[in-house]
Amino acid sequence: MTDMSLLHGAAKKYERDMVRFARDLVRIPSFSCQEGKLVARVAREMGRVGFDQVKVDRMGNIIGRVGKGRTKIMLDAHVDTVGIGDRKAWKWDPFKGKYSGGRIYGRGATDQKLSLAPMIYAGRMLKDLGLLGDFTYWVVGSCMEEDCDGLPLLHLINKEGYKPDYVIITEPTNLGVYRGHRGRMEMKVVCRGRSCHASAPERGVNAVANMSDIVAEVSRLNARLKRNGFLGKGTVAVTKIDCQTPSLNAVPDECTIYLDRRLTAGETLRLAVAQIERLASVRRHKAKVEVLRYDAVAWTGLRVGQEKYYPTWVLPESHKLVKAAKAAGRIALGKAPKVDKWVFSTNGVASAGRLGIPTVGFGPSNEIYAHTVDEVMPVEHLLKAAVFYAAIPRFLAP
Repeated sequence: MTDMSLLHGAAKKYERDMVRFARDLVRIPSFSCQEGKLVARVAREMGRVGFDQVKVDRMGNIIGRVGKGRTKIMLDAHVDTVGIGDRKAWKWDPFKGKYSGGRIYGRGATDQKLSLAPMIYAGRMLKDLGLLGDFTYWVVGSCMEEDCDGLPLLHLINKEGYKPDYVIITEPTNLGVYRGHRGRMEMKVVCRGRSCHASAPERGVNAVANMSDIVAEVSRLNARLKRNGFLGKGTVAVTKIDCQTPSLNAVPDECTIYLDRRLTAGETLRLAVAQIERLASVRRHKAKVEVLRYDAVAWTGLRVGQEKYYPTWVLPESHKLVKAAKAAGRIALGKAPKVDKWVFSTNGVASAGRLGIPTVGFGPSNEIYAHTVDEVMPVEHLLKAAVFYAAIPRFLAP
C-alpha cells in the first residue's frame, strides 16, 4: 500500500501540534470524576483538526468521529488519572507539562491521556491523505477508568448506542500489540467476634486474631492458583485490613480484609468467591465473603456503578484484528511488533471480557511508568502511534 508510506511524513508534520496538545493535557489535572475541564480541552482539539462530529455523553466520555462507513473502529484512551501521592517524591511539577530531550513528563503522561494526541491526529491524517474508506473512526476519551475499568465503555456501548466492530485500547504497550490480560475482582472478608476488656481476653472472641488465620490461608491459596501459558498465574493478595473495636483496651469484635484477585484464563467470579469460602479458616470462623461494588457520581452528575468484577480476556493470535494490528505495527515501526499482554487491567474487560467485541491494545510509552512519579511519554512514540492508528482501518474495512 504505497499510500501508507505517506503516514510517517504526515505524523512528523504534526509533531509540534501533538506536543503542544499533549503538554496541555498534562497541565490539566483530571482525577477520576473530575475530568470535565480536560474533556472540554479534548473537544476543542477534535474540532480544530476537523473531526466530523464531537459529542460528550451523559457520563462525560468524549467521542469524536471521522468518516461514516460500515466498519466501526473504536479507539479508547481513558482521560482520568490517579492522584500524585507524595508531592515531594516528584522531581518536577507533575502538572507543568515538562518537555525535555524529546520526552514529556508528568501525571498522566504514561497512563494514559497522552495517547489522545496520536489518536486525534491520526484522524486528521486520514482526512488529509484521503485514506478514508468504508469505515467509521471513533476516538473515545473515557472517564473514571482508574476507579472502575470497563465502566465507561459499558456505558458508551450499552447505553449510548455506540456499537463498534473492533476496539483498540491505547493504554501503554511500549508500541507492542497486546491481545489480552488477566481479569480482576475485589472482595472483602468479614470476621465477627465478641468484644471484652483486653485485661481478660479469654472472655471474648478476638476477631483480629481469628482473621489472622484467614490471612495466612489466603497466602497459601495464592501459591496454588492456576497458571496459564500466555496470561500467567492467577493471584490473590490481602491489600487492606480494618477492625472495629470499642477502644484500644478492648478485644475487637469485627475484622475485615480486602482482597485483590487477579484472574487468569478459565477463572471466574464464581470460582474465585468459592475458593475463599471453602478455606477451612473461613468456615471455622464463620466469615462472610462479599464482592465489592463501585458506586460514584460522574463529573456530569450522572450516578453510575457496577459490581467490581472485571473479566479476563484473550484474543487469539490468528484473529483478523490481531493480524491487522501486526500489519499496522509493521508500517509504524518498520519491523514486526512484539505481540504480548498487559500486566494490569484495562477497559478491554468491558469490550472484550463482557461484550465479546474483538479488542487489541497498541499504545505509546511503557507500562512500567504507570502510576509512578516518573511518568513519561517519548514524542517518538506519539508519532509512531499516530501512524499505527491511521494505518489500521485499512486492514479492517472491507
